[in-house]
Amino acid sequence: MNWLVTPGDRRVPMLLLAAYIPLWIWSAIEPFGRDIWIAEIVPMLIIIAGLALIRRWHEFSPLAWMLMGFLIVIHTIGAHYTFELTPFGWITRLFDFERNHYDRMGHFTVGFYAYAVAEMLLFREQIRRGWVLWLFPVCAVLAIAALYEVAEWWFAIAADKLAGIAVLGSQGDIWDAQKDMLSDGLGAVTATVLFAIVHRR
Repeated sequence: MNWLVTPGDRRVPMLLLAAYIPLWIWSAIEPFGRDIWIAEIVPMLIIIAGLALIRRWHEFSPLAWMLMGFLIVIHTIGAHYTFELTPFGWITRLFDFERNHYDRMGHFTVGFYAYAVAEMLLFREQIRRGWVLWLFPVCAVLAIAALYEVAEWWFAIAADKLAGIAVLGSQGDIWDAQKDMLSDGLGAVTATVLFAIVHRR
């Protein structure tokens, strides 16, 4: 278990990247809409580039890398189909939902980045008070979630109608942005609780 939660294994991110490249290529082949695909995939490329830069300063644990990978994989699949049209019907039928909740699952995995934030703060000794270590990662995720909703809104206004609606992904729900941020927050709380359990000492 120690190898999974101890920072420093430089092979894991490279293996994850190697596994991601075929998915990225598949996603780029005849997506639902090229402009939609670009709008959805660019944030993932920014995240990957940002993580590559952070590696020069801090190496995450294998568990943190895997948790962060969930969002990138889910978002890349959603970029190909659009989040509304991603084949996720079995979940919709299982829980008798009125909409496709694939995007909610994606937002929940955004919260997993709280684990990496907490880990970095702990191992870099940036925070010494326990309650701040648990609270700051959740607040950081919620802040980024709010900024992303604003970016989606701007794109929806600037892009053509079809692309704007697809990227916004509200599916007729007037409270979509708020529910997305709630999903982000719940994911962050889940990740922080996991971090507290793993690093309980």
